[in-house]
Amino acid sequence: MNASKRQAIFERLCAANPHPTTELEYRNAFELLIAVILSAQATDRGVNIATRKLFAAANTPEGILRLGEAGLRQHIRTIGLFNSKAKNIMATCEALVERHGGEVPDRREALEALPGVGRKTANVVLNTAFGYPTMAVDTHIYRVANRTGIAKGKTVREVEDRLMRWVPRAFLQDAHHWLILHGRYVCTARKPRCGACPIYDFCEFKDKARYADEAPSAG
Repeated sequence: MNASKRQAIFERLCAANPHPTTELEYRNAFELLIAVILSAQATDRGVNIATRKLFAAANTPEGILRLGEAGLRQHIRTIGLFNSKAKNIMATCEALVERHGGEVPDRREALEALPGVGRKTANVVLNTAFGYPTMAVDTHIYRVANRTGIAKGKTVREVEDRLMRWVPRAFLQDAHHWLILHGRYVCTARKPRCGACPIYDFCEFKDKARYADEAPSAG
């Protein structure tokens, strides 16, 4: 895919949704961090249901520690892998208090040193809480980047690096959200909704006509 086509894709996505953001509910960097940890192998909707009650009871590292692991588990038991997530969250809260004065750091190395926080989670926090132009490649972005031809790669990191290099700079801050939402609601895994796709005419998916009853017009 050439640069002019990528430019046109992100112009189109921006026009359709000028201010994209995460569907996770949060009010500060700590709430976002916990929500992202909980979102692994879980839906944002399921996480939001749990965190509304959790954050009403405790929304600081100190508050979670006072709640205790058993208390935390009671709030997140509807979320997949809640036992291991509870252990990681407790350990992360301890680390935040001991190493960072209870604040979420805005540095990748410090974030990735927290229990349960990998590169993808760190990228979400850096982008959404602190405004850094990072790319958190999840299954949706990996699929969209490869299927459309925006940034093909055999690994998540390869796709991330190519997106960071090839997404037009003016759109890089929000590209992560546009691609996730596109993959979640339009360019779905089993049956992409090509007939409703706003970037149909720029997409390089070889089977797109098969999934489109009628391709939308440009503009």
